[in-house]
Amino acid sequence: MKLPLAVFLSLLFTHVFAEPQNETAIFAGGCFWCMEPPFDKVDGVISTTSGYTSGHKRNPTYREVSAGSTGHTEAIQIVFDPNKVSYDELLKIFWKNIDPVTVDRQFCDSGSQYRSGIYYLGEAQKSAANQSLQQLEDNKPFKGAIATEIIAASTFYPAEDYHQDYYQKNPLRYKYYRFSCGRDNRLNELWGEK
Repeated sequence: MKLPLAVFLSLLFTHVFAEPQNETAIFAGGCFWCMEPPFDKVDGVISTTSGYTSGHKRNPTYREVSAGSTGHTEAIQIVFDPNKVSYDELLKIFWKNIDPVTVDRQFCDSGSQYRSGIYYLGEAQKSAANQSLQQLEDNKPFKGAIATEIIAASTFYPAEDYHQDYYQKNPLRYKYYRFSCGRDNRLNELWGEK
């Protein structure tokens, strides 16, 4: 069956000139300051935003979340181009930047607001997240049960401006915090030298 020329040209134009459809991922791995850098350097990641998710209070503040009274966890929202980087690749980066065996804690930060999690948006992400968890269970280079939650995404609230790109705005404070928190030493223990 031949398409009329106008229909063919319309389809061609739409395919060639259509804006790419970006996707979103939400991960929690302890302090959101430390979760932005590994994703920011990935080709295809358009933006990372620090914030709060999976809680019960609307529009929580940092003070409320850090007090542990809202049910939220510190998280990052990643906007990415799936033509350049896949959700599966982002999951691999996520796992290598957290301690998946600790409950309600990441490195020196403790409390449910620092729990690790994958917050999926749709069935495809849910399936990919569960497959990545199973692969990790089958091949983990460490002992201990994986405590990272995998649940449907709820509202994501961006954190206050001073938290965004903290590692770039305050590089010395960020490096001191990361070092004193023992994050890199623990990641090396879990995953081996990067």
